[in-house]
Amino acid sequence: MDFGVWIPNCRHLATPGVIRTTAVRAEELGYDSVWVSDHVVVPRENIKNFGETIFDPLVTLSVAAGATTRVRLGTTVLIVPYRNAVVTAKMVSSLDALSGGRVVLGVGAGWVAAESAMLGVPFKERGAMTDEYLRAMQELWTSPSPSFAGRYTQFSGLVFEPKPVQKPHPPIWVGGHSAAALRRTAQFGAAWHPINRPPDELRKGRAELARLCQARGRPAPALTLRNDVKILRPGESAPKSTHAGRVLAGEPAALVEQVHELAECGVEHLVLEFLAADGRELDAQMAAFAERVRPRLA
Repeated sequence: MDFGVWIPNCRHLATPGVIRTTAVRAEELGYDSVWVSDHVVVPRENIKNFGETIFDPLVTLSVAAGATTRVRLGTTVLIVPYRNAVVTAKMVSSLDALSGGRVVLGVGAGWVAAESAMLGVPFKERGAMTDEYLRAMQELWTSPSPSFAGRYTQFSGLVFEPKPVQKPHPPIWVGGHSAAALRRTAQFGAAWHPINRPPDELRKGRAELARLCQARGRPAPALTLRNDVKILRPGESAPKSTHAGRVLAGEPAALVEQVHELAECGVEHLVLEFLAADGRELDAQMAAFAERVRPRLA
């Protein structure tokens, strides 16, 4: 199993110093990837969930790319309908080319109706927009003479460079755990990428994906997971999740068992969102997992 670290580009630890330090330390500690989240604006009723400061995900990953040489650079997840498809394709392609082919494009349709309204995105059409934008971006990344005629996006007679280093394009990991997310994974995904899902739900999702992909005549995608995690000291209780769902929490031996269970479910890449009060605790949590948990998973 590969392991990634969520960089706090939002909530209480979202500062330039913590962001850069987390990316550098993740690479130093041997993690395989670093990840960022996406919101553009914060409706006041969502400040408790998101915080007030949110750094743009692709700009943040550009900073991480410049500070590192090896780790993969991922979005968990980019909310596709929030941005013009051609502009997004250009930013992702540029980041992949400039980083030497390290981008993983995690995608979602969004779930905050108020944020969608503030950005002029019809909330009920966000799924259709996501699917069309992904098709348009794939055309731009792969065709020498791109052209596309959709409901939301049209282009032709243009040159689109640079192409991504990765061929045919950066891997697309589809977030969410709804029926629509599984259908989108079967259509576009190199991986399914839910958040904080328990083992039983992961197994059911994998089975449904296998069925959907068989109907499409394609191999089932990989299973990946982002999960809140906290390494506990003796006597310390588990914290509440920053999202709905299961938290991985316990002393190192207990975490080894929990991660083993996820591996048995088929999880191939686990993105860890360490629950920490400050930058010092975040660094300590990252180091403890790398030094006291991961070696026992080999």
